[in-house]
Amino acid sequence: MPPLVKICGLSTPETVDAAIRHGATHIGLVHYEPSPRHVDLKTAAELRKRAGPHVKVALLLVNASQQLTGDALGMVRPDIIQFHGSETPEWLAVVKRLAPAEIWKAVGLKDAETLTRIQKYRGIADRILFDAPAAALPGGTGTRFDWSLLKNHRHTMDWGIAGGLNPANVGEAIATTSAPLVDVSSGVESAPGVKDVDKIAAFLKAAGR
Repeated sequence: MPPLVKICGLSTPETVDAAIRHGATHIGLVHYEPSPRHVDLKTAAELRKRAGPHVKVALLLVNASQQLTGDALGMVRPDIIQFHGSETPEWLAVVKRLAPAEIWKAVGLKDAETLTRIQKYRGIADRILFDAPAAALPGGTGTRFDWSLLKNHRHTMDWGIAGGLNPANVGEAIATTSAPLVDVSSGVESAPGVKDVDKIAAFLKAAGR
């Protein structure tokens, strides 16, 4: 079975349509103003409706306030809330109790000790998304982590990988890590925040979709 594939940072109807047409199982919408992929909640809600039942829609938040998190859930009604900042297990547990959505937590994978530290999210996060360690922005930087850290690792939670993936290397990433889900953003762009339909198609083909 090929892995699940999430195309993240979509911001236009055309790219949402392309991701679905070429076999994405998930799409991601970023609500974080410093990101070049930021969409306001009204736009996110429109794109979420356009996706319909064909894919799961994730809304990415970074250290969002309680008010913003509630507004985002109410307006966008995503299938998944993807927390991409320094959110605590306690906060995720609160959202999990109140939100009719999956809870994902992105984690910068620096070293083997990270794999121990993430156990604090066990039973709370529905999926851990391993990404490159945060730089100026928490994700979407095109930087990859050391995939060998996950080789033969015995996972205790559902998981996936992100960070520096593109059509040329996603096959290697899958072969090295046996990832059940791969997540791409900058690797299918022609410029920061500008998704390329042909690259989306190429990535999904390379990932086996």
